[in-house]
Amino acid sequence: MKTAVAALGAGYVAAGAERLLVVPGPVDAVTATEHGDVVQVRAPRIGGGYRLIVEPWRVTDVLERFGPTSVELSDKLTLLPVTRWARRRGVGSVLFSHERLDDMFAMRSGLETTSKVSIGLLNRVLVRSFDTVVVTSQYAQREFQQLADAVGCPMVRVPLGVDLETFRPHPAPGSDVLRLAHVGRLSREKSPHLAVATAVELHGRGVPLRLDVYGDGPHRDELVELAGDAPVTFHGFVDGRADLCRRIAAADVALSVCPGETFGLAVLEALASGTPVVTADRGGARELVDERSGAWAAPDPAALADAVLDVVARPAAVRRRAARLRAERFPWQTTVDRMLDVHAAVTDGLLVPA
Repeated sequence: MKTAVAALGAGYVAAGAERLLVVPGPVDAVTATEHGDVVQVRAPRIGGGYRLIVEPWRVTDVLERFGPTSVELSDKLTLLPVTRWARRRGVGSVLFSHERLDDMFAMRSGLETTSKVSIGLLNRVLVRSFDTVVVTSQYAQREFQQLADAVGCPMVRVPLGVDLETFRPHPAPGSDVLRLAHVGRLSREKSPHLAVATAVELHGRGVPLRLDVYGDGPHRDELVELAGDAPVTFHGFVDGRADLCRRIAAADVALSVCPGETFGLAVLEALASGTPVVTADRGGARELVDERSGAWAAPDPAALADAVLDVVARPAAVRRRAARLRAERFPWQTTVDRMLDVHAAVTDGLLVPA
């Protein structure tokens, strides 16, 4: 999400917009950046390293001073009062839905029916509160479409992009083992357990391999235990996107297997680095991979292991070129242009183009 916010912000400013970013943090602070001021609002930590703004009036106070023509929110819970403030002042409001809450909460809690009913009620409120809802995939769109249609709330699908300059192919070092990579936060809703279990499955079949895991999170200890004696190395967070690209480019296959992912920036970054991706056969990430740039299978270690072996059976040069070509369909500029159209439409009170 931070990557998307940064890329969109840079694009908005480059297009001539004045942009203000409001984020939660440990203390109140204002920082001037080349892409507009960043206002940090004091907010408590709610677990897993996340902070949540629980005093929405602090945000509206900031907005009163800034005087926006439109607002774009990613928070679906505590910042709903901001949409009421916006409507009273004739300010357009856009919900940028970065996650599909019904499946995410079901995956985290195991309470599929209860969580989906509760999220459905919340989504009914959301489509009545915002002028437009933006989603990043068909999978994400299905969460809102029926509810949005019922109340006449426009929905727009805007795929995210990838930095094609930073993430690019590098010569892959020779190796006698199958090199796998997984990039992402090590928390249950991102399904890192499934990626590690896939490597364990291949190891159990006698396949010489190495899985490099890049990222950190609250479930790292569980994943280390799950890996057992399989050759899985946990590198933690990689500080430097160019460095991360070189590490991904060195892999034969990237595992991005979360069935509840609404988009999958890690998928695009791997593809842009020339590394084919194996993903689940459902979710937003599946929409990014075609039959040339990777493979997909049921979110099960055995099925995903079969998909990995299918990919590496293809000529290396062919699969790497196909991965890069697939990523080139998703430049950030396309995302920025589409979002600028959305903001222009809600500002002018127009029907947002589908």
